[in-house]
Amino acid sequence: MFLLPLPAVGRVAARRLSVQRFWNRSFSAAEMTKGLVLGIYSKGKEEDVPQFTSAGESFDKSVSGKLRELLTISGPPLKAGKTRTFHGLHQDYPSVVIVGLGKKAAGVNDQENWHEGKENIRAAVAAGCRQVQDLEIPFVEVDPCGDAQAAAEGAVLGLYEYDELKQKKKMMVSAQLHGSGDQEAWQKGVQFASGQNLARHLMETPANEMTPTRFAEIIEKNLKDANSKTEVYVRPKSWIEEQAMGSFLSVAKGSDEPPVFLEIHYKGSPDACEPPLVFVGKGITFDSGGISIKASANMDLMRADMGGAATICSAIVSAAKLNLPINIIGLAPLCENMPSGKANKPGDVVRAKNGKTIQVDNTDAEGRLILADALCYAHTFNPKLIINAATLTGAMDIALGSGATGVFTNSTWLWTKLFEASVETGDRVWRMPLFEHYTKQVVDCQLADVNNIGKYRSAGACTAAAFLKEFVTHSIWAHLDIAGVMTNKDEVPYLRKGMTGRPTRTLIEFLLRFSQEEA
Repeated sequence: MFLLPLPAVGRVAARRLSVQRFWNRSFSAAEMTKGLVLGIYSKGKEEDVPQFTSAGESFDKSVSGKLRELLTISGPPLKAGKTRTFHGLHQDYPSVVIVGLGKKAAGVNDQENWHEGKENIRAAVAAGCRQVQDLEIPFVEVDPCGDAQAAAEGAVLGLYEYDELKQKKKMMVSAQLHGSGDQEAWQKGVQFASGQNLARHLMETPANEMTPTRFAEIIEKNLKDANSKTEVYVRPKSWIEEQAMGSFLSVAKGSDEPPVFLEIHYKGSPDACEPPLVFVGKGITFDSGGISIKASANMDLMRADMGGAATICSAIVSAAKLNLPINIIGLAPLCENMPSGKANKPGDVVRAKNGKTIQVDNTDAEGRLILADALCYAHTFNPKLIINAATLTGAMDIALGSGATGVFTNSTWLWTKLFEASVETGDRVWRMPLFEHYTKQVVDCQLADVNNIGKYRSAGACTAAAFLKEFVTHSIWAHLDIAGVMTNKDEVPYLRKGMTGRPTRTLIEFLLRFSQEEA
């Protein structure tokens, strides 16, 4: 063994200590590094320069006007949703991102059917937070920009990306409110956005991972963690058979994956006997089309065909986190739609829970088959209202694209409430017709009481809604066809490309408003 002279040993030890102190300081600095997102409005007609938000003005004063100076010389005024980043202005915030908020006085836009100011905040904050994430800064403080809830939604939605199955992941960025503003509104926005992100997670996860059983496990855990006033029933195939849900079972039988009927209860009302609101969601965890098999192009997207179940369950989890004083029940028939020797065949006739027979002329129109039985079961709870959500028809995507969720309802009151909620959230809805004209096209059936497709190729979303109406007797019911809003390419700027989790926030807002009116 070679021995160093004592002085050399001392020098090595000193160097080691110095290196250790360096790494300790580096780790501590990285841990405390924060980005800052600040807003600026478009220049008004009577203004010489664009106006900062109050938080932006305060920051600019703290750096002796350098922020305004740099912003002025760095390019043209920022348009809504655009960003500009500056470094080294402040010791607490090495990187500051300025985001364009558009017009300061922007409110509800009747042409667009949303609150333009809130949408501008969501888009701008999301863009700013992503800039901080690209710089690999682990913390960001966010200017409330006049609406802390909208700012929180923009931050939490904008930073989300599904990368669970990748080895290389983007840096996790923790967002918090800048200043001592409205913490309550900020936390509310975090809850709304987190609810939508839960739905995005469920929808984006590959179908070999997100089986009916796994879906139920995730929702059960999230709901029980959210609130103690909850109950979860994961109903197996034997229970589904006892309930005479022949329509649901006919779809499930084509797959080796066992079906699950998920039933979740949130009992938030002080009166345990208070009739609940019942939400029903289509839970096809993968849709191949069955014997009427889909084209292979983009079939992978059908991992999200349980988007209806994902959105309604996530909305109920959020309602439980918000401790809303109402009773809610969520129902999600979960299964795969696969081709096999056991699968439904075109022309088969199956029997639903209410005794009606259904001619299955297209096995790819399976969502309405599983919803038929779930809607029948929903009536057994004597509900105040029933809302179902489903990625039901490609025709809905053709009709409205990603602009809005199509709503078919027998209640003008319910339509109005859903519409008002959607104006607030920016996740819009649009009313579609439930005419007898379409009912005639599904009840004119050769072999059974009702056909699972309409007589004609046209108006597929409307005939699908007319089919569901055959299994509803409640006077306050709405069917939300969310097929068009299932994915995002670049249409919604504060959501990345992929599954959207829409319209979870609109459902949460609807529940919040309903609970406040009932109180």
